[in-house]
Amino acid sequence: MEKLRSSEELESLFKDNMRLLVGGFGISGTPLTLLDAVAKFEAGNYEIVSNNLGDDGKGLHKVFEARKIAKAIGSFFTINKEAVMAWSIGKLEIDLMPQGTLAEAIRCGGAGIGGFYTPTAVGTRLAEGKEVREIDGVRYLFEKAIKGDIALIKASKADKAGNLVYHTTARNFNPLMATAAEVVIAEVDEIVEIGELNPEEIVTPHVFVDFIVESKYIKQGGTYVDIK
Repeated sequence: MEKLRSSEELESLFKDNMRLLVGGFGISGTPLTLLDAVAKFEAGNYEIVSNNLGDDGKGLHKVFEARKIAKAIGSFFTINKEAVMAWSIGKLEIDLMPQGTLAEAIRCGGAGIGGFYTPTAVGTRLAEGKEVREIDGVRYLFEKAIKGDIALIKASKADKAGNLVYHTTARNFNPLMATAAEVVIAEVDEIVEIGELNPEEIVTPHVFVDFIVESKYIKQGGTYVDIK
């Protein structure tokens, strides 16, 4: 199957009330081109799983401004002041998770594990309503695995089969999310022929990737600029 698409061609995949896993840490490793398209698609009322909700009018900030987000699950939302304000007046639901817990929950979702026990957040408000179990004298909090309907991820390079290479810390949550969704769409900076990637560089194998979209953004002077 030919995996290369434009972001606009993928609109039919998106339905109301879906859970979207979105890679990125701040803006680094964020699929900006895909999120520009999602903000314009007809569907909405999404549950978003992501570290944060965009920054400086980019990424998930655009999707939020388009009023497409009903709930956010993640670790660091204060960078998006409008989202915090919406939460404070009951217009946005937020589930706050420690960053390591978020990563492990997504990993479990991709590995077919139902959940895990962690000592993180025991005795805090984040533990309210969740199972707490004592193991060898230590109290642990049970966290359910996280899966998604669609994962929107960002990689540095892909071959035409969909094998992915990431750039340093822009990897962040992206490889985990590639394993934990029914449909995986990868935005990439560069697309090469099959066989051109060094197998040792490949982090996400092609079997996890359904579609590839070429990015419209490049990094200039510490920010990302739309050049197409």
